[in-house]
Amino acid sequence: MTSKAIIAGILGGICSFLLGFVLYGMLLKDAFAGMAGSATGVMRADEEMVWWAMILGNLCLGLLVAYIFSQWAGISTFIGGLRGGAAIGLFFTAGFDFIFYGTSNVSQLSGTLLDVAVGVVMWGLSSAVTGWWLGRP
Repeated sequence: MTSKAIIAGILGGICSFLLGFVLYGMLLKDAFAGMAGSATGVMRADEEMVWWAMILGNLCLGLLVAYIFSQWAGISTFIGGLRGGAAIGLFFTAGFDFIFYGTSNVSQLSGTLLDVAVGVVMWGLSSAVTGWWLGRP
């Protein structure tokens, strides 16, 4: 990976982390809590979050998108990143969430569907930043 792609991945990861904080941690926190399944003690309290793991996870996903865009897809625009990221986000999030829904009691179906929608938005916007950076001269 080039240094440009690494920077794009880091920027995408930062964007994803911030969007996750706003969407999951602030705006939709109560909605997701109301759509929880019968499993208890699954979610960590705010003061128990493992921040380094969340940061590392978002950076890894940002680097994954940057790698796909720069090495395979040739995506190097904001709109291209938005479209590509939304598509990747739809399939990645839906695949993971439906398997998780089918095998656990963590979320109700409504929570699963909401998480897929949030995933599309997060992946789309963070990947748009990645595509934009890759297209810079």
